[in-house]
Amino acid sequence: MNAQAIRTGSAVIAAALALAFYASVFTVGQMQQALVLQFGRVRAVLNQTGEDKPGLYFKLPFVENVVLFDKRVLDLDLPVQTLLTADRQNLEVDAFARYRIIDPLRFYQSVNNVALANQRLASFTNSSLRNVLARSTRDAIVKTERTRLMNQIQEDVNREAKALGVQIVDLRMTRVDLPAQNSVAVYRRMKTEREREAADIRANGDQIAATIKAKADRDVTVILADATQTAEKLRGQGDADKNRILAEAFGKDPSFFSFYRSMQAYETGLKGSETRLVMSPNSDFFRYFSDPQGKAAQGGAPRGADPSATTGSTGTAR
Repeated sequence: MNAQAIRTGSAVIAAALALAFYASVFTVGQMQQALVLQFGRVRAVLNQTGEDKPGLYFKLPFVENVVLFDKRVLDLDLPVQTLLTADRQNLEVDAFARYRIIDPLRFYQSVNNVALANQRLASFTNSSLRNVLARSTRDAIVKTERTRLMNQIQEDVNREAKALGVQIVDLRMTRVDLPAQNSVAVYRRMKTEREREAADIRANGDQIAATIKAKADRDVTVILADATQTAEKLRGQGDADKNRILAEAFGKDPSFFSFYRSMQAYETGLKGSETRLVMSPNSDFFRYFSDPQGKAAQGGAPRGADPSATTGSTGTAR
């Protein structure tokens, strides 16, 4: 009986010792920092700096407890908020922040946990965004001074976050855009401006086209006038050359010239199947019909005269 009691007591003592050992041992990871609390009072801060190394640590069981905090960079996603800029423009701003716990003791005393810290940091960041961006224009926020403004907001948030034991390591605006109703209005205004520019371009094009067409019409008129003038000049010169050549031919051989002119008169006067001539058979016009030599008929014109000159006075066509 005594041996059984001794074995049972030994097992209980061993279990108690094992439980006490388990309750007195804890580990701090490479990416963690820890607070050792004794009845709510901070006894030690572990792995905050390079002096305390991560690893295995001991504490008084059931008297001390350990609170672990992440040593890595933590995320803070901010809700989209609408801000009014200095030039009276509404902007929807979507931002995020990255922070690190640099003082776990102050962090534990001020906010105690990450969820509450995120709420406080979001409040600080949103307030700083409204204050800084309200003093800037839309173009400065979107294009020209965006980096400077974000650095200023980060400095302002860090001044307030220092009381929480955290440090903002990065703060960015992921999206800066107009509200939906403003975007529609801006789109319509841009469309109206583009349509006006298109109308101006079309009007200028029509004006240039009309100018080119008028110039082309004027050039056509000038070219036709010059061509007509040149043609009339050449025609007159040709007629003059023709008359000169005929005169020279008449002077060289009046008999042949008279014969040639008579043949032309016959061809012209007797052209067509319904040509009718009413004249005297003794007319000089027919002298080559009665005499191959073309001697003047009785009562006719003297030999050598131009027979075409007498055609109109001695004959009538019908």
